[in-house]
Formats: sequence, structure tokens, C-alpha cells
Amino acid sequence: MLTSSKPHRQSHSPLDILAGIAGRNGWPLQSSGDDELVLGVEGKHADYQVFFTWMRELEIFHLACVFEMNIPESRRPEVQQLIARINERLWLGHFELWMEDGTIMFRESILLVGGLSASPGQCQAMLGVALDTCERYFTAFEFVVAAKTAGNALEIALFETVGEG
Repeated sequence: MLTSSKPHRQSHSPLDILAGIAGRNGWPLQSSGDDELVLGVEGKHADYQVFFTWMRELEIFHLACVFEMNIPESRRPEVQQLIARINERLWLGHFELWMEDGTIMFRESILLVGGLSASPGQCQAMLGVALDTCERYFTAFEFVVAAKTAGNALEIALFETVGEG
């Protein structure tokens, strides 16, 4: 039997928490209104723009992480195959290909119903999952753009060497 308890309410907005995280890390931050922040994060493989949106009416805190990569129209079906294979492996979030312009995006959300607020740990973890996932699979996207199959690209990108070279 499920029991209900009072929701744990916090006074910090998820966007306020992320602004603090960005400040501590020296990441450029832009505000696109009261309900959206955009972080610029330099990664190992790419520079990422991370969009955070607080959708108050839906009580959803949403993250969208994009990176610069030109996906030619001829490679988009294979990129979609790669995305399907990657998404099967993910426990949190998912990749999407926007067919209109060929943008690859990683997205995830937290549902905060009943006036709940995300904790600093949740915000940090959400950002960490997005960046780690994009870094992990970036080279697979590059391989597919360079004419590899989705299966081969994923296998090559996930191959881990052991020891020192």
C-alpha cells in the first residue's frame, strides 16, 4: 500500500541552483527570460550549449544539450539508427535528431509536481549525466557522418583500451 507524505519543499529555483553551479565552474551563462538559462560548457570532444527550462505550468524541469556537428541529409537515416542503438543503452535521458536542421540533441527532464523543487545534487547530476553522455557518444556520431554504419560506429566509439600506450 502506498502512503503519501508531505512533499519536501525547497525555496531555491532549479535555475538559481544552476546559475550557482555555472558561477563556481566559470561557465558562461545567459538568461533567455525568467524560465530559461543557457550554459556554455567546454568538453573534451566539443563545446556544448546546455539549455535549462523550468516549465512551471507543467511542473517539468527540462535540459537540452546540443553540440555543433553538421549532419548531411544523406547520413541522417544512419544517424537515426545510431540514436536508436544508443538510446537502448541509456537509463536517463535520450538523444534526438531534429530532421529540419540536422541538430543532435540530448534531452532529459525532472518532474517536480506539487510544488517540489530540484535539489542542488539533482541539478548537478542532471548536468553531469548530459555532459558525460554527450562526451561518451560524440565520436560515434562523427564516425557515422564519416560513412560508418551505426553498429560499427558504436562499437568503435565504445571500445576501451586498458593500460598505457
